[in-house]
Amino acid sequence: MNRFFLTLLVLLASLRMMLAGWHDVPLQSQITHVQPMTGLVLWEDLAHRLYTTYGQSHAMEFAYLPPCRVVTGCDDDGTIQYDWSYLETLLDDIKGRSHQAVLRFFYEYPGETMVDGNEGTTAVPAYIKARSDYHETFSHTGDGACYYADWSNAELKRFTKQFYADFAARYASDPRIAFIEVGFGHWSEYHIYDGSNTNIQLGKNFPTKEYQKEFFLHLASVMPIPWAISIDAASTKYAPFRSDAELRALRFGLFDDSFMHQNHELSSGDGYNEQCWLNMGFEEHWQTGACGGEVSYYTKNDQPGFTNPAGMYGHTWEEQAAKYHITFMIANNNPGGKNDYNPSRFKECSMASGYHFEVTRCQTDGVQTCLTVTNKGVAPLYRDAYFAIGMVRSGESLRGLLPGESLEVTIPASLSSAADGTLLHKPVIVSDYILDTQQIEYDCRLTTTSVSSLSVPASSSLSSRLSYNLRGQSVPRSTRGIVIS
Repeated sequence: MNRFFLTLLVLLASLRMMLAGWHDVPLQSQITHVQPMTGLVLWEDLAHRLYTTYGQSHAMEFAYLPPCRVVTGCDDDGTIQYDWSYLETLLDDIKGRSHQAVLRFFYEYPGETMVDGNEGTTAVPAYIKARSDYHETFSHTGDGACYYADWSNAELKRFTKQFYADFAARYASDPRIAFIEVGFGHWSEYHIYDGSNTNIQLGKNFPTKEYQKEFFLHLASVMPIPWAISIDAASTKYAPFRSDAELRALRFGLFDDSFMHQNHELSSGDGYNEQCWLNMGFEEHWQTGACGGEVSYYTKNDQPGFTNPAGMYGHTWEEQAAKYHITFMIANNNPGGKNDYNPSRFKECSMASGYHFEVTRCQTDGVQTCLTVTNKGVAPLYRDAYFAIGMVRSGESLRGLLPGESLEVTIPASLSSAADGTLLHKPVIVSDYILDTQQIEYDCRLTTTSVSSLSVPASSSLSSRLSYNLRGQSVPRSTRGIVIS
């Protein structure tokens, strides 16, 4: 057929659509995988070993990052020198399994030998340890042998702030990293275990409240990667959060290192954990900061048993994930335990956390596409993502869409070429913060093709549409994406 007449037919079809106004169009889509930046988490070494059986059951892997592994020294002018190869190798390994990383930085790890082969060595950079004004302390607590960073040292305090700024400058937009966890004390979990935290000495083996505030205000100003702190920071004895409105107003998430243990809930025990969630302002913070943590190790059955569909200690995973708006949760000892409910159940539990998008309406006027999307999950998405057709993105981000809420997004690109609503291009969700091997999915079961009563927006006038040129012919924007052969 003559190309001119074919173009004319497309133009006439678009004109018919403009006259008819907006049209509902059919759209089919289904969520089949664990969504990026959500779900249960395995440590990276176990994720490597279990990839064949569990690789599709989770989307993230956990790893500690000792600062001393990437810091090589400091210049006379205060510029910190880095060799990031340790972290690069780690992130590439995790990416190779189409997973993203949850990272936690630490100085103290009781009983561990990962720093230099000696038990309980701190992860403070060597150049600071070599200073004559730096003096660590040692104790052997219930967590094992442990050296403690010297929080009276000015360079340690300066370095800690600068390290996070330098890390953020390098990795802020790196899709290999989903979340980071930060804090002080054992494992950066805001405690020094001896049964009552009486070993904590502010300004010596633990930072003062004043420095903690200084650090977290700084972190909030430099760190765009979603970050979380331990619920144990609810203590008024050694942390400033509960009594400081400026800190509580920051956007941060929370992590719980003993989730779902027997006495976790106020309704079924002493409720220390639940009270800490509440005291840290959880009811507001989950809306802007990712909530997660690690399933309890209080008994040898907690990690293997929490995925039991019948529940554990009177609570199911789905119930607790919804109550605390959980986005991610470390569950490293669940696979292979005597109560292991197989990778399918692990995947099911992963998919019961985080966001879950559903498109409830799809319309086009021949020029643009309008979608109504609802979050059917238990938490929002904490980084930007957009509906897109081809290379054209919606103007509205899905970030922050709360559970049960709906959002209308408009893509300035058409799905259809005729008044019958024929679907040519399926909208997808794109994000700069996920791997190129990942996809944010959505549910949709739309079959209607009825004409709606909506009118064509004023901005969609005929003159504004006749701006796309094909061989010298003015063609409506609605023909973009139509293959003319």
